[in-house]
Amino acid sequence: MSQFTSRWTKPNQPGYAERVKNAVRPTGALKPRLEGAVRHIQVQLAKLDATMGKLKERDSAIFNKVVSSIQKHDMNHAAVFANELAEVRKMNKMVTQAKLALEQITLRLNTVQELGDIVVTLTPAMAVIKNVKSGLTSVLPEADNEIGEISGLLSGILVDAGQMGGYNLNFEAANDEAEGIVAEASAVAEERIKEKFPDLPSTMSESESESETANYS
Repeated sequence: MSQFTSRWTKPNQPGYAERVKNAVRPTGALKPRLEGAVRHIQVQLAKLDATMGKLKERDSAIFNKVVSSIQKHDMNHAAVFANELAEVRKMNKMVTQAKLALEQITLRLNTVQELGDIVVTLTPAMAVIKNVKSGLTSVLPEADNEIGEISGLLSGILVDAGQMGGYNLNFEAANDEAEGIVAEASAVAEERIKEKFPDLPSTMSESESESETANYS
């Protein structure tokens, strides 16, 4: 009880009703920790924005090389550049998806008002963070430790909130919710990539189709 009191109640030993009122709010140690985790996520979001900007510049440069090669009727180099372009766009989609998912988590964390909200919000958030971490590692190795730190912060808050409120953590339901968040982020990311980046010239597409047909024959 002393640990609970040090974290949640006021020094003047309030009555039972006030202690219950305090217990359902993320006051004391949990609220600043939650706000700190949100700040860490916002820093990561800024870094992802910068990465997306760099990938967009790289995409534009490679796309121009594809067009230039086609204009020179150099389809071999055009195919090489087209494959490189596909990889860059794949990376951009992964980064965009991670950014969208983290934005959803930030929005949810900012709406937390009660202890129960922390448990309900953080349980699926942990699964989303894990998914983001695994997806970004191949694209941004330096993000591994940073996302891991965010995961550690949220995990500590979730455990403490669950213990204080006596909540059972429903990871199965949380995983389903997390999958929904990630799937939505993936769909939106795919759409944004299509909107932002031009398709390859039709002659390139035709050449690739002919090449694939030749390989199968």
